[in-house]
Amino acid sequence: METVISDDALGGRDTVVAVGADAQTYLHSQVSQSLDGMALGDQRWTLVLEPTGKIVSLARVTRSGDDRFELDTDAGFGDHLLTRLQRFKLRVDVELSLIAADGASTDDDAARVDAGWPRLGAELIPGETLVAGTGLAELAVSFTKGCYPGQELVERMDSRGADAPRSLRRVPAPDGAEPGDQVLVDGDEVGVYTTVAGGRALAWIKRGTDLGEPIEHS
Repeated sequence: METVISDDALGGRDTVVAVGADAQTYLHSQVSQSLDGMALGDQRWTLVLEPTGKIVSLARVTRSGDDRFELDTDAGFGDHLLTRLQRFKLRVDVELSLIAADGASTDDDAARVDAGWPRLGAELIPGETLVAGTGLAELAVSFTKGCYPGQELVERMDSRGADAPRSLRRVPAPDGAEPGDQVLVDGDEVGVYTTVAGGRALAWIKRGTDLGEPIEHS
């Protein structure tokens, strides 16, 4: 599916700002997306990973100046992104800072479910969730750029066509379902709801289960 997600649906955003002569080259070496060829105002979605391949952040990169880039991510998770980017910043001309979301703005769960859009802390758990199964690889990962932390696992699973043990899907939800509840089919547990909005939900579903619509962003 083509990704269409509005800023209103995303809700409040924390922003990590990178400024300096090495901002582009440093960020390019740390994120899953290629930042080559970005003009002023261009935006690209990217993942920032641990060296183990587990997700730290899903962020939108904007080139806001010749030597300035802004990475906006879900409110409350900017510090995770800043800490991760600071970790490998050695002998490079780039300064990183955090602009926290203003107030306790929340995203629009119904719009996110309709768009199949994952949120940090709900579908994506920092330090735990792997890229495989999220439906974000085509949107947020470049398979032709140079090395970045976590690349080995991402590319190994992609090259082998490995099925993830579970995948993120849009599924029907019964009355009263809440995030964290089990998804049941004929009494058997096949997954867990992560976001529920009315009679629809996002859920992690076990491999081999024919339920719901797989999420795939491009």
